[in-house]
Amino acid sequence: MGRGAHVVVIGNEKGGSGKTTVAMHLVVALLRMGFRVGCIDLDHRQQSLGRYVSNREQWVGRSGISLPMPQMGVVRPSAAEFKSQAIAEERAMFDAVLAGLAEVCEFIVVDCPGADVPLARHAHTHADTLVTPINDSLLDLDLLGRLDPVTWKLKSAGVYANLVWELRQERRKTHRSGIDWVVTRSRLSSIADRNKQKLAEVLPAMQKVLGFRLADGFGERVIYRYLWLWGLTVLDLNQPGIEMELTKSHQAARVEVAALLESLWLPKVAERLGRI
Repeated sequence: MGRGAHVVVIGNEKGGSGKTTVAMHLVVALLRMGFRVGCIDLDHRQQSLGRYVSNREQWVGRSGISLPMPQMGVVRPSAAEFKSQAIAEERAMFDAVLAGLAEVCEFIVVDCPGADVPLARHAHTHADTLVTPINDSLLDLDLLGRLDPVTWKLKSAGVYANLVWELRQERRKTHRSGIDWVVTRSRLSSIADRNKQKLAEVLPAMQKVLGFRLADGFGERVIYRYLWLWGLTVLDLNQPGIEMELTKSHQAARVEVAALLESLWLPKVAERLGRI
């Protein structure tokens, strides 16, 4: 595949971490910066990102208000009888869809399911940037690293960190380049507690050992989930024709999205941040 498009994979083996929210806001932010953007939803069952884009298309059709739209690539589940054949077919289909989008897009955002499945692993090997949202939870943290319950020191890498390490080696063999891995603390609450404090202390030390960069994610805001039904994002709310009052919380959400974009170090994005 040609490397004309920068591939961003949103991955985490645990569900409920806000992957689709990050994916859609990243897609819309890049669109509003003037980039050509494609996206792929690999969660065959829920199809949250695919439905988000579909909701957006339907809202545009009903309202008559034009919104920037991504190109949606579809990787359908294989109907092959044997598992090995199904895996091979789905990987080939993903490669073909990715290559097609890369010919016309500058960025491709891939939303992975919250589980360890072969197709998600394969997608990771194509990632120029890997974004892993985690909640302020020790269960989420355990995927990255196993901690000593007394000293809170890192004992070993978690299952997902080990997986990323393996796939980084595979990517270097196939693409001759690495993966920029960014972990974001998503759904942050404004309430200070011991759990949140410990995560703030432990994560910076873990990133040096496990090889990821740490960035703030999105807060626990109702607006992120509320807009899903219409396929909208907080970046759409100030567009003429969209009758929704911009509250302080909405403005804070826009700042969070811009801050995440800045933290990802995506090519040519820093010079266009002012457009969102």
